[in-house]
Amino acid sequence: MRFKENSIPYVIFLSLVAALGGILFGYDTAVISGTTADVSAQFGLDDIAKGWYVGCALIGSIIGVAFAGMLSDFLGRKKTMLIAAVFFTVSAIGCCLCAGFKDLVAYRFIGGLGIGIISIVSPVYISEVSPAKIRGTMVSLYQLAVTMGLLLAYLINFVILSGSGATFSSPFAQRIFSSEMWRGMLGSETVVAVAFFILLFFIPESPRWLMVRGQKRKDHSEWSELLHPGIIKAVLIGSAIAILGQFMGVNAVLYYGPDIFSSAGLAAKDSSLSTVLVGLVNMLTTVLAVFIIDKVGRKKLIYYGVSGMIVCLIAIGLIFVFHGGGIPLLVFFLLYIFSQAISISAVVFVLLSEMYPNKVRGIAMSIAGLALWVGTYLIGQFTPWCMSTLTPAGTFFLFAAMCVPYLLIMWKLVPETTGKTLEEIEEYWKSL
Repeated sequence: MRFKENSIPYVIFLSLVAALGGILFGYDTAVISGTTADVSAQFGLDDIAKGWYVGCALIGSIIGVAFAGMLSDFLGRKKTMLIAAVFFTVSAIGCCLCAGFKDLVAYRFIGGLGIGIISIVSPVYISEVSPAKIRGTMVSLYQLAVTMGLLLAYLINFVILSGSGATFSSPFAQRIFSSEMWRGMLGSETVVAVAFFILLFFIPESPRWLMVRGQKRKDHSEWSELLHPGIIKAVLIGSAIAILGQFMGVNAVLYYGPDIFSSAGLAAKDSSLSTVLVGLVNMLTTVLAVFIIDKVGRKKLIYYGVSGMIVCLIAIGLIFVFHGGGIPLLVFFLLYIFSQAISISAVVFVLLSEMYPNKVRGIAMSIAGLALWVGTYLIGQFTPWCMSTLTPAGTFFLFAAMCVPYLLIMWKLVPETTGKTLEEIEEYWKSL
């Protein structure tokens, strides 16, 4: 298939196919929220084991992201996305059919490998095939796909939960959609994973990757490029905003949304429906971000959004302090989701995918991505402990405090990249 450099519709097609990986990322990340209670009850999990059930996929993500850059720089972006699609498919089928908790953890780990790989390679691919004037919008399609995956997971969880107690003629259907509903929730990802695998055969390799592979690199090796003082600074800054973003509460809501709403007194079905609303607001806000990110700019979105997050997190903490709940809690949760979706969630993958030189983009983004997934793992593993030890109020006050260093780093250390070519951004960092 010939790459049509000036064809915007073709660039959109390539971006949409690569962004399907984001749906799998989002689904695999959020589907866990609807399964923790049933899996914990069925296998008798304590708080630590429950955290491990959530965290095992994140360990896989950390390993996946650590190797994603090297794989994509060596094999190419397309082949690496194919590997991720295989991991997602094996994980979904395995979780649905697994024999016990150890097998479930193993298959969740495999899915985590897919998440880690795709979180790096899809945004990089989209960034490399997109012209500067629409690059932010195109990479934001990936984040939009992530939110669609989140919403899809919440909806499927809600639908399956609503059918609790239903009778099916097939013993297999009865097991995965009624008696052990978590199997159906985790296994439903198979459809999207297979579709992603097939569609990847209809897109070409990244032209920038092909260009770099064709160069003889007479002057610098990849590692010498990575060790340039300005590039080291860019990697450290990218890693800092990646890990800090995970301690601002987003993934705690995604992983433990129903548990958090239940702790405020909502019934299981009401808490599940509230989580669906969270996913819907997340997706619709990301649609807005897609259209404005190249007009408003990366940094302004961060300033406005993170300020809103701080206000909402403090309000949520106060609601828990005074034992409130219901509508006020849901309203501030939705406002919080709006604020993060318009800012850190929309911007982080755009920034990370465009901060680094062509020659080392995969490796450098893997380093920043590794920081992101270490933070995500820690949140997934220790949120139950924080909720019980620090109390829900203390946990959300902590999230609010973590927003402050994020804002300072974005203000003082990160340049505005809107409208600049990847080569211009590279020259900025090399000039430091």
